[in-house]
Amino acid sequence: MKKYQRKLTKASSHSYTVNIPKSIIKKYGWKEKQKLVLVDKGRGRIEIRDWPTPKRSKKK
Repeated sequence: MKKYQRKLTKASSHSYTVNIPKSIIKKYGWKEKQKLVLVDKGRGRIEIRDWPTPKRSKKK
């Protein structure tokens, strides 16, 4: 597992940004403006997941 060091940047009065290395974005096939889910795992850990796509129901 490769570790990266990044700075937290204030984006507005209500949010912050963290830059994610391009290699990680390519690895997971993420695109610009793609929705992601952030999960607070506690003890200073955050998990970033792809936004779940809705399951399509099969027509009978």
